[in-house]
Amino acid sequence: MASLQYNSSLFVILVTLAIVGLFVCPAYSTSRGVLNHQTLETGFRVALQHVDYGKNLTKFERIQHGIKRGWHRLQRLNAMVLASTPESQFQAPVHGGNGEYLLNLAIGTPPLAFSAVLDTGSDLIWTQCKPCTQCYKQPTPIFDPKQSSSYSKLPCSSNLCDKLPSSTCGQDGCEYVYTYGDYSITQGIMATETLTFGDSGDKVSVPNIGFGCGEDNEGDGFSQGGGLVGLGRGPLSLVSQLKEPKFSYCLNSVDDSKTSALLMGSLASVNTTHKTVTTPLITNPSQTSFYYLSLEGISVGGTKLPIEKTTFELQDDGSGGLIIDSGTTITYLEESGFKILKKEFISQTKLPLDTSGATGLDVCFTLPSDSSQVEIPKLAFHFKGGDLELPVDNYIIADSDLGVACLAIGAASGMSIFGNIQQQNLLVFHDLGKETLSFVPTQCNQL
Repeated sequence: MASLQYNSSLFVILVTLAIVGLFVCPAYSTSRGVLNHQTLETGFRVALQHVDYGKNLTKFERIQHGIKRGWHRLQRLNAMVLASTPESQFQAPVHGGNGEYLLNLAIGTPPLAFSAVLDTGSDLIWTQCKPCTQCYKQPTPIFDPKQSSSYSKLPCSSNLCDKLPSSTCGQDGCEYVYTYGDYSITQGIMATETLTFGDSGDKVSVPNIGFGCGEDNEGDGFSQGGGLVGLGRGPLSLVSQLKEPKFSYCLNSVDDSKTSALLMGSLASVNTTHKTVTTPLITNPSQTSFYYLSLEGISVGGTKLPIEKTTFELQDDGSGGLIIDSGTTITYLEESGFKILKKEFISQTKLPLDTSGATGLDVCFTLPSDSSQVEIPKLAFHFKGGDLELPVDNYIIADSDLGVACLAIGAASGMSIFGNIQQQNLLVFHDLGKETLSFVPTQCNQL
C-alpha cells in the first residue's frame, strides 16, 4: 500500500507550472544564435507555463478546469481518428487543438513575442495574422507579416503545402484550413518565418519554419495564446521540421514554482540511476500524429486486473488504442477496463465512498477527520517493455478541506489517453529514430 499524507494544503496532481517566460540554453554563448546542426547536437531547452497560471483559482478549481478541458479534448481526439477511418462521412479532417501548456516564443524579423499552445496531438504550427477576417482576442499584439523582413509565402508546389490535409491554391499561394473537433477552425496562408526562442541575453533563432498565418480563427480554447505549436509525429510539426528525432518534457508537481521544460536534441535524455521504462511507439496509419503506446495491463495493490488483452489495443480500422498526451489532464481508460479498475480500487481502499459528485471525478473517498494518514493501493501500468509503478501523487487528488480523495482516472469510449497528471516528475523521452518512448523518474525541478 502507498501512504497518502495530507494537511491543509491540497495534494493536487494537476501540473500547474508557476513560471513566466521561456528560456533557451544554447550550446554556445551568444546574444543571438541561429539554430544549426551543432545546436541540435548539443540541444536546447524551452520552458513551459500552464494555461491557468496567474488566474485567481484555487488548486482544486484548477483541477476541475483541467478535467473539463480534458473531456472536450478527448472528444476532439476521438473525432480525429473517426474522421480518418474509411467509414468516415466527414468532408474535412479534424485535429487535436488546445492543450494544457503554453510556450513563449517570437516570430519574424524583428521578432514579435507571443505565446502558443503546445499540442502533442497535432502537427501544424500557426499564429493569428493581420489582416484578420476573424480573430479572437489574444494577450499580445497580432503578427503583421508586412512588418517582417523574413516572412515568405509558400508556393503551392512546396513540400509542406503538399503535406497539408486540406489546402487550396489561391491568389496568395498555398492556403490552408485546419478544423478542430469542437468546430474551432484556423485558416489562412502557409508561409515560412524565423521563430526565436528565449529571452534576455541568450536566444536561438530558427529560420524558414513553415507555419500557418491565420487570418480566420474561430472557436473556444485558443484565447490563452496567439496560436499553436504542433509537436506531433507528422511532417508539419516543429519536431519534424527541425529534423530532430529526440525530444522530451518533464512536468513539475503543482507545488513547485521552478521551471518545467521541453528539451530538444541531446538535452532530451538524462543520465540516471533510476529504473527507466522503455516501450515501443506504435503508428496508427489512420492518424499518424498521435503517440500510441502498448498498454498490456494494469495492477492495483499488486493484483493484476482481469482486463481483456484487446481492451487497449489499436484496432485494424484505426480506432481504440492508447495515446500519451501532455494536453489532457487525467487518464481516460476504455470503459470496460475502467469499470474493472474502479471495482478493484474501491475494494482495496478502506475508506467510505464519496457520492456527492462535487469533484467531477468518478471515484472519490471520504477522508477521516481523526487521522493524518491513510493507505492507498499502489497502481501500476504494464506497458510492453516494462512496468510503470506510479507514485501516489500521480493518481490521487486529495483535499482535506473538502474531506475527499479522488482517483485521477476516468472512463472513455474508444480511444484511451495517458494524461499529464500521471506523467508528473517523469522525464518523458521520445526517440523517434528508434520509435520508442521512455519514462525516467526525475525530479523535474532539478533539471
